[in-house]
Amino acid sequence: MTRFLALIAPVALVALSGCTTGFRADVARFQQMPAPQGQSFIVVARDPDRSNSLEFAQYADLVAQRLQGYGYVRAADSASANLVVSLDYDVDRGRERVRSTGSGYGGGYGGFGYGGFGRFGYGGYPYYGFGRRSFVYGFHDPFLFGGGYNDVTSYTVYASQLDMTIERRGTNQRVFEGTAKAMSTSDELTRLVPNLIEAMFTGFPGNSGETVRITVASDDRRRN
Repeated sequence: MTRFLALIAPVALVALSGCTTGFRADVARFQQMPAPQGQSFIVVARDPDRSNSLEFAQYADLVAQRLQGYGYVRAADSASANLVVSLDYDVDRGRERVRSTGSGYGGGYGGFGYGGFGRFGYGGYPYYGFGRRSFVYGFHDPFLFGGGYNDVTSYTVYASQLDMTIERRGTNQRVFEGTAKAMSTSDELTRLVPNLIEAMFTGFPGNSGETVRITVASDDRRRN
């Protein structure tokens, strides 16, 4: 029995990051959003290199759909927009985690902490960075669980982040700043970014200055 549990442990780790638990993210939001009265908006990439990207266009459509659901209107062009929504996103290169199953330690969660990510930082642990930004792992590691086995397994966790700001066009007055952060065993942006967007818009625009833990259904479950 012990040997059987050791063999299925890697499979269980993958399952934990999938649809059985959903996708968990920490979302921090600061906002002075105007009440929706048909204001128009456009969605732009913070990174100019992504402006003509088909991948970015798909994410922009997801954001637009959510804003339209709240009563805002997507503008045909920047000249007719009242609000400018700026997006940025990325995932780090990952970090290998090693789980020893021989200690006899009971089932629990290991902790790493987010931090050092601009004004939305959470903690003060060693960081892993990409681009102009860096962050460290945050809420409880959902992939660690305890023991009684006699093997060592390893896996890689990736930290991803979505940043979104909304400004009034012309005055550049900022009315929304939001960051969604998550850890997963996948580094595929095509799966991560839609989930981060879903988390960002859960309870949108949120209470200003509040960081909340949000769990959304995985991609497969939301398609069903």
